[in-house]
Amino acid sequence: MSDAITAVPTPHNEPVLSYAPGSAERATLKAELARTREERADVPLLIGGQEIRTGNTFEMVEPHDHQRTLGVCHAGDASTLNQAVDAAIAASHDWALMPFEDRAAIFLKAAELLCGPWRARINATTMLNQSKTAYQAEIDAACEFADFLRFNVSYARDLFEMQPESAPGIWNRVEYRNLEGFVFAVTPFNFTSIAGNLPSAPALMGNVAVWKPASTSALSNWAVMELLREAGLPDGVINFLPGAGPAIGDPALAHKDLTGVHFTGSTGVFQRMWNTIGGNIANYRSYPRIVGETGGKDFVFAHASADVRALGIALLRGAFEYQGQKCSAASRAYVPRSLWDELREILVEEVGAIPQGDPTDFSNFMCAVIDKKSFDKCRQYIEGARNDPACSILVGGGCDDSTGWFVQPTVIETADPKATSMCEEIFGPILTIHVYDDAKFEETLTLCDTTSPYALTGAIFGRDRGVVRHMAQRLRQAAGNFYVNDKPTGAVVGQQPFGGARASGTNDKAGSMLNLIRWTSVRTIKETHVPAHDWRYPHMGED
Repeated sequence: MSDAITAVPTPHNEPVLSYAPGSAERATLKAELARTREERADVPLLIGGQEIRTGNTFEMVEPHDHQRTLGVCHAGDASTLNQAVDAAIAASHDWALMPFEDRAAIFLKAAELLCGPWRARINATTMLNQSKTAYQAEIDAACEFADFLRFNVSYARDLFEMQPESAPGIWNRVEYRNLEGFVFAVTPFNFTSIAGNLPSAPALMGNVAVWKPASTSALSNWAVMELLREAGLPDGVINFLPGAGPAIGDPALAHKDLTGVHFTGSTGVFQRMWNTIGGNIANYRSYPRIVGETGGKDFVFAHASADVRALGIALLRGAFEYQGQKCSAASRAYVPRSLWDELREILVEEVGAIPQGDPTDFSNFMCAVIDKKSFDKCRQYIEGARNDPACSILVGGGCDDSTGWFVQPTVIETADPKATSMCEEIFGPILTIHVYDDAKFEETLTLCDTTSPYALTGAIFGRDRGVVRHMAQRLRQAAGNFYVNDKPTGAVVGQQPFGGARASGTNDKAGSMLNLIRWTSVRTIKETHVPAHDWRYPHMGED
């Protein structure tokens, strides 16, 4: 073992490749897309380094062509969950004692592999299994995941340098220990980067994990798991366990060695998990850390001084990139009547021109929603708006699941600020706009703040600086990520730490030191160089 206080590489945001016609990356990605479609994948569980095929499988389909399967994925159950926990606990001792530099080297290597020879595979599997365009896959699966890996290493190193003061003759220090037990990482379909970060961030801090990926993103998530293995991750540190939520989650939350939950998904599921943990609290070895990013009903609020063209483009991109299936997607907007005629023209023209289809056709801006359940939910909200006399559909509104689960980008205008689609999370390409009278600016700000139980992202538009400042103050608690004259999506690791409060989660800011703190248990050490040899204090002496 060498004695050194090492620096780590200065992190940087991975440059986003363009995939423009004629570019080398475009040709490489298209070849990988063809190869992935040709190869029928057989995705196993990974427990203690062993690939396990249970025979209980589900098909991995392309949402934009749901008759086309990419292969099968094996599903776990309570028995394999217990095996995974045993494997994690067995790996825990050596992993926790491995020097930080060696743990960090694994994840830094993973970032370099990801941005080099693995880039096309991660992007292709994300595009096909999760119906993402090349650009959306690139900013997520390649760039953001690489950013998580690199910045987490840097933030961890900064965290370790946070040490207490020492008095004369005393050396005070703290050490950052792993949590006792396993972290249960439950990841969503919509971001491959989040799927990779939720188990790997605790692992970087010396913890072991059981990772339950979303069934609808199993193919890209398996690629992430294989990437980490190639980077040198020891067996058992992260155990890959796809399967139905209750089949994996119920025994995981009941296990005495549960030490943390790292979750991104729906508010309802997270609340049920929290409730279960509370009911089991006396059975655990230690109080589990609960970290979650959940739902959103993200807003855009415009003042009369806003740049109308910029507002329109922000609404389009914020609401319809990746079919509105971002936690941060713009879902409701408040627009002053003085701007509405011009904005409506922009939205009807531009949204109506959005090309939608198969992600392997690089001319498409949008693809399909993730599955039939999501498709049916979107259609239900659109039909609800059609039947609501306070609402009118300005553009879009079409739904077609004959080939893929396609929902047109849809803009709804409503006179009712409490209309269903203004209040409830949809997670699809549906934007509802309430046009308010300019004189009701203040009360509409109150509506924006109080209509939704969520507080994830929000954006304000205006050119009057005093008004911008006022809006930001009035909406201070309404969003954990707040944007001024920009869309409410697209947070970048190292630039905009991500997370929200209220019903949107614990706001532990993925991609920041704030998140890593949750995955460590601090031990304070006081060392006295010359200990006392007499129990008496000076004040006890005689005058």
